[in-house]
Amino acid sequence: MKTLICDVCKKPVENPISGINYFHIADIDICEPCKDDFDLVMKHILRKKAPFDYAWNDELTLKILREAIQKGKIDVKATRKV
Repeated sequence: MKTLICDVCKKPVENPISGINYFHIADIDICEPCKDDFDLVMKHILRKKAPFDYAWNDELTLKILREAIQKGKIDVKATRKV
């Protein structure tokens, strides 16, 4: 049995299956609950952005994930204010 550790919350993911119970973004592995929080944060930020820019999106994705790794969680409430 394989186990993967989420880079954000540090919880183990049993029997990891990419795209199902863990997600690989850039060089970061995140579990499904962290991915749900990440998607929620991105949704609120992307709604306010016009016109859309892929380079900006990539930078924002890495910024949010790097901050989440340092904090140990993706802070949904704090990033809604951005």
